[in-house]
This record gives sequence, structure tokens and C-alpha cells, in this order.
Amino acid sequence: MPAKDTLPDFEEKIASLLKKSHLSVTESRRKILHLFLEHAGALSHGDIERKAGEKFDRVTVYRTLQAFVEKGIIHTIPTADNSIRYALCKDDCSAGHHHDHHVHFLCHRCNNTYCLDDVVTPDIKLPRGYVAEQVEVLVEGVCKNCR
Repeated sequence: MPAKDTLPDFEEKIASLLKKSHLSVTESRRKILHLFLEHAGALSHGDIERKAGEKFDRVTVYRTLQAFVEKGIIHTIPTADNSIRYALCKDDCSAGHHHDHHVHFLCHRCNNTYCLDDVVTPDIKLPRGYVAEQVEVLVEGVCKNCR
């Protein structure tokens, strides 16, 4: 949990992000976005349900996550077990245009997924006729906290 003096900052940032994305500020959106702001790594649908503190139904969480992805607030991260995790986008993402070209790291010990913002996805040269729409790189191993 963040220190008390950061709570107003979180609330301002949440309201600003939602308004900038043309989303109404609802209690479920505020609480889910707050989880992303206070958590260093990526979150799964189940993580959000467990950490939200109150019971949100699965549909509310799913719809909120989908709206956040569509508006460029969060991005999806595939995992080795074919599930999906979500992490906050950077400021230059917008509706339908994600610019999160970085590597994701999955720790085998703590099971957290981290965005490695300073490690850029490699430039991939595709054969003629192929058009890349998204490049995802997932590195697995042991994070610096678990080492």
C-alpha cells in the first residue's frame, strides 16, 4: 500500500487517465487502476480479483480490462502458459495504438511479470508480404528481487 501522502496523487492520476481516455470515473475502474499504479509488475485477471479488496464480478473486471486495453491505458502480456497479464502503458499509448515495444520478463520464483522498459524489442525483418502488427518478447528466468 502506498504512503498516505501518495494517495491523493494516485486519485488525481486515476481521474486524469480516465478522463483523458473518455471513460467515466466509476468505482470499479478507479480501484482496478489503483491496483496497477501500486503494483510494480503485471497483473492477471485473477490477481485483480484477489487484490481488489471487495468482490467484483468476473464480467466487470473483464470489461474494465478490455476498456483499458482499447483506450491505451494498459497492454496485454502473453505468458508461457497461454494466460494473459496486464501492465500499465506508457504515456505515448492511445486508443488502438500501443507503443509498448519493450521486453517482458517472467520470474519463475515469484511468478511476477515485469516490463523491462529499457530493453527494446528487436527489429524483426519479415519476408516480403508479411506485415507485423505486434511484436511480443517474453524472457523467462529469475528476477533481481529473487536472485
